[in-house]
Amino acid sequence: MASIVIAAGRLSIAGAILAVLVAWRHRAEIRALTLRELLLALLSGFFLSLHFATWITSLEYTSVASSVVLVSTAPLWVALLAPLTIKEPVRRVVVLGMGLALLGGTIVGLSDSCTLGGGSLQCPPFSDFVAGEAFTGDLLALAGALAGAGYLLIGRRLREGISLVPYIFLVYGVAAIFLLGYMLIAGETLAGHPPRAYLWLLLLALVPQLLGHSTFNWALRYLSAAFVSITLLGEPIGSAVLAYFLLGETPSLMMGFGAILILAGIWVAGSR
Repeated sequence: MASIVIAAGRLSIAGAILAVLVAWRHRAEIRALTLRELLLALLSGFFLSLHFATWITSLEYTSVASSVVLVSTAPLWVALLAPLTIKEPVRRVVVLGMGLALLGGTIVGLSDSCTLGGGSLQCPPFSDFVAGEAFTGDLLALAGALAGAGYLLIGRRLREGISLVPYIFLVYGVAAIFLLGYMLIAGETLAGHPPRAYLWLLLLALVPQLLGHSTFNWALRYLSAAFVSITLLGEPIGSAVLAYFLLGETPSLMMGFGAILILAGIWVAGSR
């Protein structure tokens, strides 16, 4: 199953589940939304779909290391754009935490291609990361970071006046529609896959999307967009932990060091 199909399926299932909840308990709130709120929610969903589509597509052209490092710059773009777009200043302690977390995210990303050996760090030549098709992939990953920043900034503003379920219903639903369109353009389909694949899609919709991703959207009502974007860098840590227990993959020393820096950055950014 292609990555774009997984993204489209995951968001489509999540949107369908949320549609039931909205029809049951939140119809009045949806009807009360202003045209401006609806348009911003639609734009947020578009940015989310663009984030998934560009980042996933980047992996077809560039290394996982380059893609992860570049898409992890989203907190930097949030910090730069928040004061200009939503008039939200970024505290110095958040900037310090962001620096630590971004450094950790870079190390985690590079751990896919670099190794520690003989007392030195050994990495492929820089030209390997930006030559030929790799440069296209790098640009797509960077576009994914910018789209993710736009999604978080709009979410921060909208979540001040919209409760969680109606907001994520609109955003996930719009993102699913766009992703389904991208999927069809790519010549892929959701049909014809083994039953086990659909079970995994359901689990992805329930756990990483509705529980995990929605937690960040919940936090946007109470925490700055810059801080929430930093905590997103903790996702690779959770992935590494799951990979260890489910797949028997032992994290490298370099990845472990990067994870420590990410956690330190989140802790610093959250300190008063």
